[in-house]
Amino acid sequence: MKKFLALILTLAMALSVTACGGGDDTADTDSQENADASAEETTDYASMSDDELKAAITTVTAGQLTVATSPDFAPYEFYAIGEDGQATLAGFEMSLAQYIADYLGLEFNPVPMDFDGTLMELQNKSVDLGMAGYSPKPERANIMDFSDIFYTGGQSFVTTTANADKFTSLEDTNSADYTFGAQTGSIQVDLAQENSPEAELIQLPKVTDVIADLLAGNLDGAYIESVVAETYAKNYPDLVVALDVPYDQEGSVVGVSKGNAALLEGVNRAIAACLADGSMDEFVTEANELASGETYEGLLDENGQAAASAEDAAA
Repeated sequence: MKKFLALILTLAMALSVTACGGGDDTADTDSQENADASAEETTDYASMSDDELKAAITTVTAGQLTVATSPDFAPYEFYAIGEDGQATLAGFEMSLAQYIADYLGLEFNPVPMDFDGTLMELQNKSVDLGMAGYSPKPERANIMDFSDIFYTGGQSFVTTTANADKFTSLEDTNSADYTFGAQTGSIQVDLAQENSPEAELIQLPKVTDVIADLLAGNLDGAYIESVVAETYAKNYPDLVVALDVPYDQEGSVVGVSKGNAALLEGVNRAIAACLADGSMDEFVTEANELASGETYEGLLDENGQAAASAEDAAA
C-alpha cells in the first residue's frame, strides 16, 4: 500500500511540473505577442534620431512605402497626360508621398484604386499609407492613424451654369425635387446628408463619375472638396462652384496603417520638413497648374461621359 501511494504521489508531482512548466506553446506565443505589442506602445520613437527611426520602421514590403490612392481627385492625385500622350500619376499628395518615401529612405510604391478601396486596404493593413484627400474624420480613427495636417482646404456645393440660380444658399438644396452626387465613402456624403437630407443622394465610386453625371444632366448638383471643385470648374466652363459648405474638420492628413507608431512618427517628421522647406507650397502650385491642363479627368466626351478608363489612360 505504501508503495502504491508513493507511486500515485510521484505521478501527481510529475503532472504538476508539466502543467506549470512552459509546455503550452500557445501561451508562450501569446505572451510573446503581448510583449511585442507592449514594446511598440512604450517605445519612444519621438526621441530617436532620424537614422534610429528609419531602422525601426517596418513596412508591408521591406524597403518600400506602399501607398493606396484614388487618382480621380485633381489636384490631390490624378493622371496627367504628357506631351508623349502617356498618362502619369500626378498631384500634390503624390509629390508628398514621394517626399515622405525619400525622407525615410524607401522606394515609393503607389497603388491606384477606388476611394473606398483605399479605406479597406488600410483597414486590412495591406498598405502602409492611404493618401486620397483624407480629412481626420473621427469614424476613420478605428481603421487608421492620422498624420499631422499638411494641407487645409474646404468643402463646396457644385452645380451647372444652367442651375446656378436655383442654389443661392444651402437651404435651397434641401428639396426632394433635386438629385445630388458625392463620392462613395467620402465626407461629402455626410455633408450632403446633413445639408440636403430631403434630396436624393447618388453615391458614385469616382469624382470623375460625379462630374460626368452632373455635366450630362443626371444630377442637379454635387458635394466636392473645394480645390478639386475649382480645378474641374477651370476645365469645364459649364460647372459652377456655387456654395461654400461648412465643415469643422477641414484639413488633409495621411492615413497610416493602424498601430505602426514608428512609421507615423516618420511620416510626421517628413511632413514637418516638407512644410518648413517650402516644398509643400511648390507641390500644390505645380499640381494646380498641371491639373488645369490635359488630365485623365479631362478626357470626357461631348456628353460628359468618360471617354477612356483610367487603365486605358495609363497604358
